[in-house]
Amino acid sequence: MRRNRQGGGRVRLAVACAATTAVLGPLVWLWQDSLLPEAYSVMDMGYADVGGGPPVAAAEHAAHSGGGASGHGRQEAAGRDVTELIADADLPADVAVTMVARKQRFTLPSGRAFEGYTLNGRSPGPVIKATKGQLVQVRLINESVPGGITLHWHGVDVPNAVDGVAGVTQDAVGVGKEFTYRFVADQAGTFWYHSHQMSHAQVRGGLLGALVVAPAPGKSAAEEDVTDVVALVHLYNGVRTVNGREGDVPVEAPPGARVRVRVINTEYGVMPAWVSGAPYRLAAVDGTEVNGPAPVQDKAVGVAAGGRTDIEVTMPEDGSPVRVHLGGPAGVVLGSKSYDAPAVSRPAATLDLLTYGTRAPLAFDPGKPDRRFAYDIGRRPGFLDGVPGLWWTVNGHLYPDVPMFHVSEGDVVRMRIVNNSGEAHPMHLHGHHAVVLSRDGVPATGSPWWVDSLEVGVEESYEIAFVAGNPGIWMDHCHNLPHASEGLTAHLMYEGVTTPFTVGGPDENEPE
Repeated sequence: MRRNRQGGGRVRLAVACAATTAVLGPLVWLWQDSLLPEAYSVMDMGYADVGGGPPVAAAEHAAHSGGGASGHGRQEAAGRDVTELIADADLPADVAVTMVARKQRFTLPSGRAFEGYTLNGRSPGPVIKATKGQLVQVRLINESVPGGITLHWHGVDVPNAVDGVAGVTQDAVGVGKEFTYRFVADQAGTFWYHSHQMSHAQVRGGLLGALVVAPAPGKSAAEEDVTDVVALVHLYNGVRTVNGREGDVPVEAPPGARVRVRVINTEYGVMPAWVSGAPYRLAAVDGTEVNGPAPVQDKAVGVAAGGRTDIEVTMPEDGSPVRVHLGGPAGVVLGSKSYDAPAVSRPAATLDLLTYGTRAPLAFDPGKPDRRFAYDIGRRPGFLDGVPGLWWTVNGHLYPDVPMFHVSEGDVVRMRIVNNSGEAHPMHLHGHHAVVLSRDGVPATGSPWWVDSLEVGVEESYEIAFVAGNPGIWMDHCHNLPHASEGLTAHLMYEGVTTPFTVGGPDENEPE
């Protein structure tokens, strides 16, 4: 009997061990498989997606290297290094700025002290102003920001070498080092700049500023006679500011004057903006002019995270003030005799950019794309670099096993973005502007709606299109920056383009 009991105990122990192995074995494998190396190239991550088009050189190399988590491998064929994709080195700078970055305690224009980061001793950093066609040169010096810093030119389709993404287009600029950015401002509009090294912490901490590109000379007298106002909205420790100032920003505007308020949303969620005291026109979205903008009353406009909206107002002839609300009661107050414009609640209706403005032809045919891509956003439990959690997915895959979208220069690209993740995501493709074709299957019928930052709501789907006309390796990620750091990131990669930079490594490159 004793021998039988001992034998039965061994069997039960063996069964328990087998069951434990059956349960823990796959978890251990998944954990091990999720671990990232100390340094890796984004070219080595995920899998090649050619969008139904012909294979490109990097994708062919991936096929020979066996695919999988290191599917691309380094492309050995002759091509262009991202460091070669620069502005003409012989062009002199028309606008030259030096930015000194520091980690320090500083005082906002409102008088509130804040522990964070500054550019030239302030946050937001200085407004950079240029005219279309001018070459902008910015010398970035890191005096005391630990972990390094970069500057990304959000919404500006710069050459890839100066896109400012640590580990992809450059190394992070460490303490005591510097980096110079040079690009031609070839699109007039409202843009901004911010760090793309640990951006979820550094942007929130103050490493950001506005960039405004004015139209080239030759405007009509009516176009010249417009008051220009920058309104950069940012939260410092939960305190909403406009240009670093709490409360209203007063701006002098005489009766009958036209005023363009350049709204920049640097936060993580969509921000409503609306006007009381006069009708307004939505003049531009993400740096692109709206065709045939009609007057708007009693409607808010949603500004995506990272997005920009230019609101144009004609001041009342009786001299009464006008308030531009920016996500709440505070905002920009335009006036001459008085700035006593009471706050008005957000309108119930929101302007639909799918139908706003007048249709205009596109310079390409999105109905005949060379490549079609899917960017399906989801969420599931798993491991991200060994950490268990509920993580974002792209096309069902956890980072880094996400698609690398391959294109050839000149391709017409069509992409369908679907959000089944349970949270909204402002999607930002670097280096390109895309036109919105439809939302939830409903075609766009208004002005061409060009975006670089698109709010994709819960259970929404968008069809967008663009021409692959800016060679490089470009991030395509959620601009709710903590989401990007949690795996909601993919890349667009051009045929024959390679990068020598790695995420991690001695320069501690951490783009998100």
